[in-house]
Amino acid sequence: MSAVHLIARAISFTARRRKDPWPLPHSPQHLASTTTASDIPPPVPIARPRETIHTTRARLIYQSRKRGTLESDLLLSTFARDHLHSMSIEELREYDKLLDEPDWDIYYWATGNRTPPQRWASSHLLQKLRVHAKNEGKVVRSMPPLS
Repeated sequence: MSAVHLIARAISFTARRRKDPWPLPHSPQHLASTTTASDIPPPVPIARPRETIHTTRARLIYQSRKRGTLESDLLLSTFARDHLHSMSIEELREYDKLLDEPDWDIYYWATGNRTPPQRWASSHLLQKLRVHAKNEGKVVRSMPPLS
């Protein structure tokens, strides 16, 4: 066997044995490798005892837009634009806690690609986000301006 055939055979053998460390997004391999363990405690939010409701809304709008992944940015910023103005202070606090979760977890929970942990399983807010993510009206969405 020639050296080229031996190298090609070794590469082929190695490729079959190794799992791809960077699977394509939304592929079964990617979804399986990004499951959220149920025993991970929820993040501890920063206490903001003197924050006004106006400041809370402004902060949540900004945090919804500046997530770090385009998919989450688009989903959460349009959700914030459409719903934050009508949320009560309790709903705003719940949304604030949701934003403390990792981007991809929120995205997969909202799109139904992953089951949320027990702490979010019966959340009315997450249900609203799921309806928003379905976009049944087929609205073309773009990032809202930071006003």
